[in-house]
Amino acid sequence: MTPDPHPFESLSPARVVEAVESLGFWLPGEPFALNSYENRVFQLHDEERRRWVVKFYRPQRWTDEAIQEEHDFLAELLAEAVPVAAPWRDARGVSLHRHQGFRFALFPQLPGGAPELDNPDHLFALGELIGRLHAVGGRGEFVHRRRLEPGPLAEESRAIVLAGPWLNARQRRAYERISGELAAAILELAWPEAAMIRAHGDCHLGNMLGRDGDFALVDFDDCLMAPAVQDLWMLLSAQHEQEWQMQLSELLEGYEQACDFDRRQLRWIEALRGLRLMRHSAWLVARWEDPAFPRVFPWVAESGYWDQHIRDLEQQSLALTNQPRWLAGPG
Repeated sequence: MTPDPHPFESLSPARVVEAVESLGFWLPGEPFALNSYENRVFQLHDEERRRWVVKFYRPQRWTDEAIQEEHDFLAELLAEAVPVAAPWRDARGVSLHRHQGFRFALFPQLPGGAPELDNPDHLFALGELIGRLHAVGGRGEFVHRRRLEPGPLAEESRAIVLAGPWLNARQRRAYERISGELAAAILELAWPEAAMIRAHGDCHLGNMLGRDGDFALVDFDDCLMAPAVQDLWMLLSAQHEQEWQMQLSELLEGYEQACDFDRRQLRWIEALRGLRLMRHSAWLVARWEDPAFPRVFPWVAESGYWDQHIRDLEQQSLALTNQPRWLAGPG
């Protein structure tokens, strides 16, 4: 039997145009698909040459209430002059729209390119931007979105990978052992509930745009309750400790222009890195029925990918065990 097509397979350019024009816009050109796999995202312009990004949410991933929390958080940030792309709202104030079974939102396209993590001025500016985000994020709480709870998320990731068809018998034994050890180590370093704030959740270079040291944050699809360090650690890219500490110094100096940072959170960085490693492979397995994933990530079906993933988990387990004293201090 031929499997049922994935819902996104029916999201043709014509349907994208119909959806946006149902909001009262007229689009003189074709939408341009952007690199996005969790959702489907398109760039377009209207008759007034205004540039927009339209995001079609993955069916059944988020509840309407969770998406609305994302939108309302963005509106709150924009009202506090934090540079973000908040969704367009119609005359009734509605930001989450529907068309032929899809839920979608329309965002203004922000100009610029990615920051340079070897540029101290850029690191300072990014730290200040995230500090401003957290100054607002710390004032409230998400009710309908996820919480970055290390134990449940690590176990959920393990279960997804072990239930998949990709591991041979040798790899399964190795993965079960090392992922279990890593999950236990991550749980041992779990952050307290009091550390949770509303955070971006996926603060990597692809979600930051700007020029001349002025940057904005985009794509809050993964915003959640998390410790502040979750939005900082992915910007620490240096391989050598001295350079890493220099990056951290610039980032925190900018951050603390807007918000205090508890340096005891630095001890959670390697746990967060391990959790991200586990969640990424689980995400690829969980989304394999979406035809875009085998096309873009074909190596997931190859044995070599899983051998490397197991080695990466082994190395991360060692990193957690052997953290530098200045990073793994009390707290």
